[in-house]
Amino acid sequence: MSNAKVSDNKKFWQFLWRSWAIQASWNYERQMNMGFLYGIAPTLDRLYPNEKDPEQLARKKEAYERHMAFYNCTPQTSAFALGLAASMEEQYAADRENFNPDTINAVKTSLMGPLSGIGDSFFQGTIRIIAFGLGIQLAQQGSILGPILAMLISFVPSFVVTWLCAKIGYTTGSKYLTNLQGGMMDKMMYVCGIVGLMVIGAMVASMVGLTTPIAFESTGLVLQDIIDTILPCAIDLAVVMGMYTLIKKKVSTGWLLLTCIVGGIVANALGILI
Repeated sequence: MSNAKVSDNKKFWQFLWRSWAIQASWNYERQMNMGFLYGIAPTLDRLYPNEKDPEQLARKKEAYERHMAFYNCTPQTSAFALGLAASMEEQYAADRENFNPDTINAVKTSLMGPLSGIGDSFFQGTIRIIAFGLGIQLAQQGSILGPILAMLISFVPSFVVTWLCAKIGYTTGSKYLTNLQGGMMDKMMYVCGIVGLMVIGAMVASMVGLTTPIAFESTGLVLQDIIDTILPCAIDLAVVMGMYTLIKKKVSTGWLLLTCIVGGIVANALGILI
């Protein structure tokens, strides 16, 4: 099926429904990557419809593999990333010589942090509390409106935001990306790479959380305080860089998990890390 035969509205609906299913294949290695691929698969199938053509089949496999990279974001705001990535894939398919496909994942990575920050604070930190606060209050009074109101307050903003994110991501991406040429694309990828590294750095500092309890009683020195003075979260960074080195050396996920589990148990038992 040709991409031109599909209306933009149909694409928006696909981004909406599939972004809500983005956590269905959540995994510890790459989290929502399979859900994101599920969301963008219809676009890729339209761009490369002829699987009997070796060239188109190779391009489709390349695109599928590209979207198996790590991804984690609020489902509602993920529709924006889906729409934008779809428009970039269409641009790449139309102009492969002047479009760097690495930019697609760079943009996705740079969007994860901001979209998650906005989405989680709005839906998890605000809407959910308001919805179930009012719902529980009515339910305690024996009113059937309690659960109904809680579901409506949760669903309506979610639906509206997801739809708008899908539409804005796709249409804005389509209009903007047509103006990107050569050097501008390289600059965009460079900026997205910096933002992506900032997001990863923030994730390391906030999600790893390793410390050492080692202290020298004779001098009153606490090793963790010394490390934090030199470089806060240095242990977290060292462990992450160690895992990164093993990944670059093609160590399997099973061995990585086993190393983390056994290493964590041993380090904790010896009183080195907590």
